[in-house]
Amino acid sequence: MRFRQVHLDFHTSPFIPEIGKNFDKKQWQETLKKAEVDSITLFATCHHGCAYYNTKFGNRHPHLEFDLLRAQMDACHEIGIATPVYLTGGANDWFFNLHPEWSYRSPYYQNNSPLEPAFKRMCFNSPYLDLLCGQIREVVENYPDANGIFLDIILREECCCANCVKSMLEEGLDAQNPADRKAFAERIFMEYYRRTTETAKSVNPDMPVFHNSGHVSINDHGILPYFSHLELESLPTGGWGYDHYPMSAAYCRNLGKEYLGMTGKFHTCWGEFGGLKSPEALRYECAAMLAQGSKCSIGDQLHPSGKLDESTYEIIGSAYREVKAKEPWCENAVSAAKLAILSSVLPERPVWREMPGDSGASRILLESHIPFDIVDFSMDWSRYSYLLLADDVRITPELAQKVETFRANGGKLIFSNKSGMDFDGKAFLLKDLPFAHEGESPFTPDYIKVESDLVPEYVKTPFVMYQNGERIKALDGKSLGKVYDPYFNRTYAHYSSHQHTPYIDEPTQYDCGVMTADMLYFSHPVFSSYRSYGAVVLKGFIAGAIRKFMGDDLQIVTTMPSQGRMTLTKQTDRYVLHALYANTILRGGKVDMGNWNFVGRDPIEIIDELNPSPAVRCSLKLDQPVLSVRIVPENIDLPFRNENGRVEFEIPSFICHRMIELQI
Repeated sequence: MRFRQVHLDFHTSPFIPEIGKNFDKKQWQETLKKAEVDSITLFATCHHGCAYYNTKFGNRHPHLEFDLLRAQMDACHEIGIATPVYLTGGANDWFFNLHPEWSYRSPYYQNNSPLEPAFKRMCFNSPYLDLLCGQIREVVENYPDANGIFLDIILREECCCANCVKSMLEEGLDAQNPADRKAFAERIFMEYYRRTTETAKSVNPDMPVFHNSGHVSINDHGILPYFSHLELESLPTGGWGYDHYPMSAAYCRNLGKEYLGMTGKFHTCWGEFGGLKSPEALRYECAAMLAQGSKCSIGDQLHPSGKLDESTYEIIGSAYREVKAKEPWCENAVSAAKLAILSSVLPERPVWREMPGDSGASRILLESHIPFDIVDFSMDWSRYSYLLLADDVRITPELAQKVETFRANGGKLIFSNKSGMDFDGKAFLLKDLPFAHEGESPFTPDYIKVESDLVPEYVKTPFVMYQNGERIKALDGKSLGKVYDPYFNRTYAHYSSHQHTPYIDEPTQYDCGVMTADMLYFSHPVFSSYRSYGAVVLKGFIAGAIRKFMGDDLQIVTTMPSQGRMTLTKQTDRYVLHALYANTILRGGKVDMGNWNFVGRDPIEIIDELNPSPAVRCSLKLDQPVLSVRIVPENIDLPFRNENGRVEFEIPSFICHRMIELQI
């Protein structure tokens, strides 16, 4: 895959005239070359149901007078730019209007209203799938020089349209039973994956294919044979935030496929005309993709006239010129992390985007500069030294045995709250626990007073834990501190002050956690609490305990501030340390105009400017001695020393992104 891609949206209403009238091959080529773009995804069809080529299976845009897709492809190929082709999959207004009986119907909410100004979803358990495959076949036969097929809006949701209800009845399934609906939907979507992928590869067996659902789901291994690569949609200003992509990449890099990050040039989200992200933000986002071992894709939306926007490609170019220079140190780079988060998403408990414990754990590790990957229950964990189960990783006896095998082979365990329990949340399935468990605390919140070597110096008294924990008594190892109960829970019958009741000034007999040589346990859902409340004192406790537990095994010890990020990758004969630095801020948000009227949207996390990082000292534990340390691609040697199995050096102040090559 190419490193510097653009995903060029072109969802264009059939009511807009003069489509493509300002397309100019020379302007197109010069704009893309100047921006250092090396791949651009072009539209064959869009959510409006319009085609931008001459189709027999749909509707060419009524105001398009030539084959725009061919003109764009030819212009790109002349200058060596790859052209994957986009086709709308699960949304199609044109076919909805012709055949509303083929549309998707949710069993949970009303959808696809003709009065709603929104794209209409289609059901794949209908003749629509035949027409979609016909369009795919047209594209791969008429455009054999396409560099891939991108199919969009593949949302694997239960459907209760007339076709699906009829089919379920014929198969002896109950359409009112969510389990039956889910099983039926899974079969329909697997048939979709099979047919569309076979069609896309019917001319060229090596044709890259990607099916976009807005997220790569954890534990969803069954669909991966139908994907040539992965595109990880994560627009920080579109609601994902800046911590989502590191999590997504940390999991996807273990799936054995090439992957790229997908952000956008938009200030908000997809489909925004006239919205421009700051060049500083896009530089940071692309650098973050490289740091996470991925290639880059930036979303844009082409104006109906067919002319690329000059401002947009100035901004894209500011990022992609840097990416181009850094590619040699990112090609075939793999994560060097020794710690893995075991996802709390299990086949028995699927979720769409995130679990709070997993998100909180990833934020703690990112802010503490501890490299990590994310694994699921079916993956091989043997290359990791530490496994983290955040708050609510319920397990089966089989999974418990896999954790025990990991420990027996020298692996160490970090876990918290209900992780390691059965699905009823009553008993731990893990063996040889260094504590006695007496059930869940009856108090929300309660308080903890942590041992002084695990928290910052200013923390000397009990601090609040917003979510209730488990009652444990340490039997072995080191107690992390004592639990303090409040006088009572806040109810209508008895309450105190504005929020919650203060603590009784005597500790209980219960511990807030325990640490042994191979186990670190927190009794509260500390990671979810950090995800929800962001308390600095809580982060100090969690990070302090993890650092103490890992000791000299910490791969990176640094003076980098918490808003900085560090990742460690490895190529054949070198490690590459990525250091990123930016301040993200929240701007915008809803405004109360009186009478319950609100304008605006939720605050947007943005990067407005890139300030210089301080100089940062680093101490890295690597598997081999280091022969040289230098800043790349600038090729500036840094003084260093190898001592006690670690390499130590200082990174001078930098802006946005610095790569350090460590030759071995």
